[in-house]
Amino acid sequence: MSAPINLNKVKKERNRASRKARADENAVSFGQTKAQKDVLKARAEKISRNLDAHKRET
Repeated sequence: MSAPINLNKVKKERNRASRKARADENAVSFGQTKAQKDVLKARAEKISRNLDAHKRET
């Protein structure tokens, strides 16, 4: 006779594995590389500097 198993633990582990798989799929689909993030950050800073330079002083 085999050892009894806890069905709650099996269910939780199965759910954990499916959430991990879905997270990995989303990371591939929607994730950005560090280089892409750096480019976007640099572009936003440049736009901000350009906007500040063109503000009128009152």
